[in-house]
Amino acid sequence: MREHLQLLATYNEWMNLKLYAAAAQLPATELSANKGAFFGSLMGTLNHILVGDRIWLSRFALHPARHARLDGLRALPVPTALDQILFDDFHALDAHRKWLDIMIKEWVAELTDDDLNHRLRYANTKGVVAVRKFSNVLLHLFNHQTHHRGQATTLLSQTGIDVGATDLLLLIPDETSPP
Repeated sequence: MREHLQLLATYNEWMNLKLYAAAAQLPATELSANKGAFFGSLMGTLNHILVGDRIWLSRFALHPARHARLDGLRALPVPTALDQILFDDFHALDAHRKWLDIMIKEWVAELTDDDLNHRLRYANTKGVVAVRKFSNVLLHLFNHQTHHRGQATTLLSQTGIDVGATDLLLLIPDETSPP
């Protein structure tokens, strides 16, 4: 499981770098234009992914191991709405995304089997309490990102910008032995 999560953290960082590089080609008006997506615009979608990450990471920071890699996140306010705009400036959003992706990657690399088997107790944004296996909610974090990045790549495609290949397979080593 640890190896899989590390692969997903690497994929997350790689895809966000590609996605943000593609989005940087658009003027601010196009980034913020309401395209009828679930979160309106490309900026709304990118902010939502960040909001989801920050909410989940703040929950993960409750883990009894008190992972030091999450200390920088503990100092930030927890978003209060799924459609909250944390950054209306693309460059500030991009910088925060890069910082967070490095934090996620380093943190995931330090997780132990005991960490992953922990049952995490948390409350969702409506206050409903749940207890779930830590490794499973961490999988949800990565799945949520992938889902909304798919929406973002569609929005970019509609403007004529191709993000390029997005398959996780590209990061999985080919283990074909040489002839």
